[in-house]
Amino acid sequence: MRERAARALRPAVAAVVLAGLVAVRSGRRAVGDVRAPRLAVAAAVLAGLVAAPWAVDDYTVALLARTLALGLVAVSVALLTGVAGLPTLGQTAPYAAGAYAGAVAGGQLSDVGPVHLLVAAVAGAALAVVALPLVLPARGVVLLMITLAIGELAVILAGRWTSVTGGTDGLAGIAPTRPWWGLPVLATDRARYLYTLVAVAVLAGLVLLVLRTRVGLLLRAGRADEARLRASGHRVPSHVAGVHIAAGAVAGAAGSLLVTAQQYVSPADFGFDTSALLLLGVVVGGTASVGGALVGAVLVVAARDWLFGALPGQGPLVLGLAFVVAAHLLPTARSARPAARRYRPATPDARPADAERRAVTTGVRA
Repeated sequence: MRERAARALRPAVAAVVLAGLVAVRSGRRAVGDVRAPRLAVAAAVLAGLVAAPWAVDDYTVALLARTLALGLVAVSVALLTGVAGLPTLGQTAPYAAGAYAGAVAGGQLSDVGPVHLLVAAVAGAALAVVALPLVLPARGVVLLMITLAIGELAVILAGRWTSVTGGTDGLAGIAPTRPWWGLPVLATDRARYLYTLVAVAVLAGLVLLVLRTRVGLLLRAGRADEARLRASGHRVPSHVAGVHIAAGAVAGAAGSLLVTAQQYVSPADFGFDTSALLLLGVVVGGTASVGGALVGAVLVVAARDWLFGALPGQGPLVLGLAFVVAAHLLPTARSARPAARRYRPATPDARPADAERRAVTTGVRA
């Protein structure tokens, strides 16, 4: 009976998530009547995610929990790429640092989830600090390649540091997490999923709140015209360093949630394919939209896990084609490109006034 109900409700849950993506991407087009529809759709998406553990089987619930963790990494990618204008393919590095730090903290420090999140966030931020000398002076494609190299180096280090990471075999048998002091451990897939959902919602909400402050305005100003922001007296390197560290902390916390969801971690979780999926999800959901990046990453990972089973061996090809289509055809991708300046000729009414001003300033009349 439960499997029959799951099969019946699964399309409805997918439709709710898809509606959320459409609303997040199209909500920016209107101005006066955006707030209420977007809030309503956000509430519907949240209700669908909460109802998902009772609508699908345990395997799908575990898959959704891991997908939510990846969605939080996509939030950090959107924070760098869309908000600050700093493209990255290396957020898997703090993601991996947070995952292993959370796993070690769970075995040696405490089994409480918030402790794991804090330790993982600190580990991700620390890795971002170490990488700052490389990323601060770089921009554009150079920055993209540097971050890609950092991510690949992190995977290599995780595969060789066997005393901490378990090497390429990974860390298995990680003890279950306790959501709060005094509460029982998360012993079921449903409990782990709901804990992950709450943690992702809280952290993504904190990012959105920060972006509504002066910090968000400065980051967007630097994306639009960094030279003008620097000429206005603002310390642009400090802003870049701050957003890199904050994004590293968010990705590190997501690594802790991955360990909580699957109780296993290996270098295979942080390869280049994961970086490409994250960037694709951000492009699909909207590079400057934190909520859109989260929903876009969820949809992309779901498409990978559900559709690639029907196309065995063709996964990389499908992923590459989807990225090309998203980068060149989606409205969010086109809107992220700088608009070309157009010459606007003076109207006939404005020409006499322009001529009069030139005559006053130069002393010569046409």
